[in-house]
Amino acid sequence: MNLFKKTLSLTLALLLALSLTACGTKQEAPAPEEPPAQETPVQEETPAEEPVTTRIAALKGPTAMGLVKLMSDDPQFADGSLYDFTLAGAADEVTPSLIKGDLEMACVPANLASVLYNKTEGQIVTLAVNTLGVIYIVENGNAVRSMADLAGKTIVGAGKGSTPEYALRYLLSENGIDPDKDVTIDWKSEHAECVAALASGAATIALLPQPFVTVAQTKIEGLRMALDLTAEWDALDNGSGMITGVVVARKSFVEEHPAAVAAFLEDYAESVNWVNSNNADAAQLISQFGIIEAAPMAQKALPYCNIVCITGEEMGSKLSGYLQVLFDAEPTSVGGKLPGDDFYYNA
Repeated sequence: MNLFKKTLSLTLALLLALSLTACGTKQEAPAPEEPPAQETPVQEETPAEEPVTTRIAALKGPTAMGLVKLMSDDPQFADGSLYDFTLAGAADEVTPSLIKGDLEMACVPANLASVLYNKTEGQIVTLAVNTLGVIYIVENGNAVRSMADLAGKTIVGAGKGSTPEYALRYLLSENGIDPDKDVTIDWKSEHAECVAALASGAATIALLPQPFVTVAQTKIEGLRMALDLTAEWDALDNGSGMITGVVVARKSFVEEHPAAVAAFLEDYAESVNWVNSNNADAAQLISQFGIIEAAPMAQKALPYCNIVCITGEEMGSKLSGYLQVLFDAEPTSVGGKLPGDDFYYNA
């Protein structure tokens, strides 16, 4: 009996010891670690541009017409920046001021933009095409209905050795007409001489730009626009375009004031759309600013002045192709060489 009690006590003690040992060695599973808190990145705010006055010059003619709504509106941006417009009679009144930095932007002939780019070693940027071709073949008669109909004819025109000649020769050649053999081009010193030749009957076909076409039609009964050379160029469907004018800016201004450039292009596009949609009101402003003195004349000419605001890749394609045509005809017409890619603004 005593032996049984001792054995039982010993067994119970041993079981108790083993139980305590197991409890002492049991390990709790570690709590899952929480992922480190993600730090919210600090976004740096782009500093706002300081208000700036954008000085813009344009030549009296079609290349200035698209600006008139913008010129007549409050010339102030929401941020306090300003527009300051100047109208000039000739390109040589504008280009020195642009090169010296007295202007930020200017509306100039397309080939002159390339000349300025080369002259300033790339310090001129083209922002937009503002006027497509404004040159027409007019006829006092009904013989000319296509480019092919010009074969064997005599055309009076002004602009020998400049873009009107190069454009006409290009279009004749592209339509299978040799400009030196298949047609006679009688070059005059100015457009007024062409109009006089038409009025006197000495000529029946002429190469004239707007608004001279509209003026001539008021003086010569039956004179009609036989061919729109812009449409004839577009019919070639080669990606380029016939271009009269562009808006250029100093490269340093574009780089230092991108917001001002973007605002101008937006405002200018709206102005162009308004002018094209409101010819009568636009003509009044065109007369008011002295671009064309007679508002009725401006209203008649507006639909044929091809006023546009073409930017970006389309601008680059049309303008580069046009400059290539001029370069092939006469390299000096674009400043001796074609401009580089940085000539074409593409925000």
